[in-house]
Amino acid sequence: MRLGVLDVGSNTVHLLVVDAHQGARPLPAHSHKAELRLAELLDGDGAIGSEGVDRLIAVVKEALEAAEDKGVEEVLPFATSAVREAANADEVLARVAEETGVRLRVLSGEDEARLTFLAARRWCGWSSGRLLLLDIGGGSLEIAYGLDEEPDAAVSLPLGAGRLTAGWLPGDPPDPADVRALRRHVRTEIARIVGDFSRHSTPDQVVATSKTFKQLARIAGAARSAEGLYVERRLTRKALEEWVPRLTAMPAEERAELPGVSEGRAPQLLAGALVAEAAMDLFEVDVLEICPWALREGVILRRLDHLPT
Repeated sequence: MRLGVLDVGSNTVHLLVVDAHQGARPLPAHSHKAELRLAELLDGDGAIGSEGVDRLIAVVKEALEAAEDKGVEEVLPFATSAVREAANADEVLARVAEETGVRLRVLSGEDEARLTFLAARRWCGWSSGRLLLLDIGGGSLEIAYGLDEEPDAAVSLPLGAGRLTAGWLPGDPPDPADVRALRRHVRTEIARIVGDFSRHSTPDQVVATSKTFKQLARIAGAARSAEGLYVERRLTRKALEEWVPRLTAMPAEERAELPGVSEGRAPQLLAGALVAEAAMDLFEVDVLEICPWALREGVILRRLDHLPT
């Protein structure tokens, strides 16, 4: 069957169309995305303003048209931290449902971590053993650990690259004092949950998903996306530690000229790098693998698991 997963994230609204059936890997057939940056559209009260809701509705309608054009049999719509944490989330969801017919399923942070972990487990396979997953989104950081398809530990922290950039790094390039303050904040938040994971065995493999990690790996020398999904891509803590001060000194325009970094994501790259560096340091990770599957694939895989046989 042809499935579409509609991901209303903190940075983008992304429709991924795949051809899928039980027992086989989902094959991407089409991708339609729009940068909305909902995490940056919250007003002083933490609500998504009317302009932001109007833009969201327009983008969802565009995605539905694309799904229809591609012959999608079923659309799986969900929203993550930007909608979940908006002060007017119920109002936003009601308007989207009324004007588009789409009832967005709001994932909890733990749901995000668990579904992303499922995708990473299926991609890496059982031979990867005990798996530690890191995922930096626009609004949150997800961390999960486990030996099976359901993680033994899964948490979500409000440390997304978009959220932190908007709230902590107003300058371009940022003020070094702001960078130091953000670094302290990020490390304090992650340190609070390290103990929840350290009681488990040392992971056999550490993987990372998300655009932020992919871009950090690319500027550190990993293969281009054009070289395909199956090329091994890694990010070392040493390389990341060397890049953080360089990113700190760069304005967003200069970061956008780095290999693999888009203009829209360039402003967030430093905040994402600070989160990645802190997570790798506090979890004592020297090197991690970039996993091409993430939350959207996890949603699709979970749906396929529940199809009647």
